[in-house]
Amino acid sequence: MPNLFFSYSHKDEELRNELETHLAMLKRQGKITTWHDRRITAGSDIDSSISSELENADVILLLISAHFLASDYCYDIEMQRALDKHSDGTAIVIPVVLHPCDWHSAPFGELRATPTDGKPVSMYANMHEAFSIVSKDIRDALEQFPTQEKALKPQVAPKEGNGVIDSHPRSSNLAIKKQFNDHDRDVFLENSYEYIARFFDGSLDELAIRNSQIQTRFKRMDETSFTASIYLNGNKESACSVWYGGSEFGSSRSINFSHNDSGRSNSFNEMATVTDDGYILKLCTMGMQSFGQDRDKELTQQGCAEMFWGLFIRNLQ
Repeated sequence: MPNLFFSYSHKDEELRNELETHLAMLKRQGKITTWHDRRITAGSDIDSSISSELENADVILLLISAHFLASDYCYDIEMQRALDKHSDGTAIVIPVVLHPCDWHSAPFGELRATPTDGKPVSMYANMHEAFSIVSKDIRDALEQFPTQEKALKPQVAPKEGNGVIDSHPRSSNLAIKKQFNDHDRDVFLENSYEYIARFFDGSLDELAIRNSQIQTRFKRMDETSFTASIYLNGNKESACSVWYGGSEFGSSRSINFSHNDSGRSNSFNEMATVTDDGYILKLCTMGMQSFGQDRDKELTQQGCAEMFWGLFIRNLQ
């Protein structure tokens, strides 16, 4: 059975947990076993444990983000050895792009990344869609392995260290649900709003650059709200207000969208509230503009920004 090794930054651990959940069917079907450094037991030599598992790996996932690229251990040790194994045909290296970063010029930049076209997982409206693509790509890559067991492949033992190596097999399914507190949710709400504001500001600038007949306005009303407008040949064709903090009829932890540029009000056309699945915080839509079809749809910050932008620009499309 092929061994799959996760090379990742601990700052991306939540996304690694999500990805491992999506690999459950491959594990249930006996297609792979998985390993990451959270399986190292107390008292074990960390470097030798990682080295041993990396040498025995058949599939190596590089979970790419700015944190990964900035990590000396990930980049200089794990990635370099992974690429050596890829070159000599003893392993397949698959870059999994988690977040936007300057990865194309890295040594693995010529490898076919996943999700499709190297689009970062965090930029999908629904990250489960992204991870399902990653899972399928891994399944396809596994077809390159012969059906027989790798009985003749020598297994590399860990180098001797000061600690005791626990050789007992264990599950890699060790993720435990978290309890998010009010502070976690408030910070996530504020960060999500700020992301959406910057998303609109940048998108309006690019829209005007690409279309000479278009003029745009972006205005921050205060720290918790902004308005946006699009003009076609000087005539206002679309406008919106986005704010967070709820309204008389909204949630205190919501980001609200209105089809006018008058700013915060008690009426809105769409709303996204903070929710979680026990592992990561997300945004959940009301589905007001889709007659309830998208109600309770869970989105990333990027996904929510795209949804609001779609509502804002659809009159011009």
